[in-house]
Amino acid sequence: MVEYFRNLPCYRLSLACGDTVLIALQGAQVLSWVSQGRERLFLSPNNKFDGHTPIRGGVPICFPQFNQRGPLPRHGFVRTMEWEAQDRVESPEIAFQDFSCATQAHTLAHWEFQFEAQYRVEIEPGQLNLTLRVTNNDSNTLQFTGALHTYLAVDDIALTELRGLDGLPEWDAVEDVHMIAPPSLHFDGEFDRVYHAGDNALHLQDGSSLLQIAQSPSWAHTVVWNPGPEKSVELPDLPDDGFARMLCVEAAQVFETVHLEPQEEWQGWQRLRVVG
Repeated sequence: MVEYFRNLPCYRLSLACGDTVLIALQGAQVLSWVSQGRERLFLSPNNKFDGHTPIRGGVPICFPQFNQRGPLPRHGFVRTMEWEAQDRVESPEIAFQDFSCATQAHTLAHWEFQFEAQYRVEIEPGQLNLTLRVTNNDSNTLQFTGALHTYLAVDDIALTELRGLDGLPEWDAVEDVHMIAPPSLHFDGEFDRVYHAGDNALHLQDGSSLLQIAQSPSWAHTVVWNPGPEKSVELPDLPDDGFARMLCVEAAQVFETVHLEPQEEWQGWQRLRVVG
C-alpha cells in the first residue's frame, strides 16, 4: 500500500514489536527507521521533497559514482530516479520490500552501460538490513563506485563515539593526510574520513544507546562524515545546527572501481542493529 510523506510516494514496513521503516520510491531511499520507540535515522527538515532533488538524510543510494570522483553527477543518478516496488513480505517478526531500477534514456546520457539495480529493505526486531545488487546487462565490462550513505541520528554529536576502526588505514579528506585509525572516534568540527573496511562490526555510542553497524566485504571502504558547524551553515538543505544531530557511517566503494563482466552480478549490504 502506497502512502505519502511530504508528497513523496512511499512504502512502509511494520513489525508487531512496533518497529517501522519508511522507503520513498525516489531513489528507493529509506527515510525513517524507528526501532524500540526511537528514530534511528536523521532526515533533514530542509529538503525540498519535490521528487527529483536529492534528499539529504535517511539512506541515499550512491551509484554508479561516489561523490564527485568522476564525470557523473555527484553521487551518481539513481538517488533521484523513481524505482519500482516489487516483491514484498510482511510478517510479525520479519518484513522486506524489494525495489528495482534499470537503464533509461536519461541514464544513458550520463553513463553508457546497460544495468539493473535491485535493492532489498528488510527489518527484524531491532535490526535494519539493506542489500544492493547490481547486474551488468551490457556487452562490455561495467565499472562503478558507490555507497549506502547512511545518516544516523544522534542526540549530540559532541557526546558521540564510534568504535571498531582501530588500526585500519585512514584518509582524512579534510586535511588530505593518511593515518591509522585510533581505537575510537570523537567529533569536534568537520569530519570526513575514508577507512579501509575491516572484518569487525562498528559500534556507535550515543548517550545510553548503542548501535552495531556491519557491512559486507564487497564494500571495500567505510566512510565517516559529519559537516561540522561551519559547513552545516553552507548547506541549504541542512539546518544550521543539523550537524549536531547526525553522523554518516557509510558502506562504500571509494577509491577502486568494482568491475562487472557481462551478465555478472555484484551484491553489497549494510546491517544496523540496536544492541543497547
